[in-house]
Amino acid sequence: MSASSTPSSDDNQPSQATDPLAWRRHLPALASAAAGINEACDAWDAVSDSLCDADGWPLDDKVYGDGKVKRDAEAWKHAEVFLDHGPEVLAGVRAAADGPDYVEGPISDDLRRIRGIDTILFRAEELRHEWDGVMALMDGSQPSVLHLYQERAEEHRNSEGWHYAHELSHQGPALVRAGEYLADRADAERPTPSERARVALTRSTQNVRGKPTAAPPVSPATNPPAPGRSR
Repeated sequence: MSASSTPSSDDNQPSQATDPLAWRRHLPALASAAAGINEACDAWDAVSDSLCDADGWPLDDKVYGDGKVKRDAEAWKHAEVFLDHGPEVLAGVRAAADGPDYVEGPISDDLRRIRGIDTILFRAEELRHEWDGVMALMDGSQPSVLHLYQERAEEHRNSEGWHYAHELSHQGPALVRAGEYLADRADAERPTPSERARVALTRSTQNVRGKPTAAPPVSPATNPPAPGRSR
């Protein structure tokens, strides 16, 4: 399991359990991860052409291959952040968005863009689980052997994960933009503490005024004395 998947110290706090917008605490991490993937891609694009001839073939297979390995490793590191934080944000966005948001408005394009992100996250998580399984099988191997196979397994995982990371570089920012918009809108619609206090005070006053006044106690009726019998 990657270090990025370790629960943070503020996870599972009571305040978050009752906050419908608790998912937005993940937005900065997703924004940073999306930027990181794009930086890795841009860095590779800046040098990849110079490593190839006019027909696009690598001039040096090792140098070209090492460059891709570095790009894939950097991109996968950020893709794992999406695996750790993305599902909760995606669920929160879908719960907060309503029908008109998908048809028109500031985030309609972003909501359409993230329709397939479930599949990307699911398959990338499968890849991570597969790699964790491979590492578990090698547990107990000689250090030299473990290092060799771990390096090869990581390169294979990162290479397979490049497709998912590349997709997240486009869908990730759309998810972040939609999340930020919906969180800000919910904040604007949520009454402020002073407004909630005013409403509570008004309701309390109305309850007091509307309470029927208790009738004064009625003393028990007394029967008049029976007329005296003449003798």
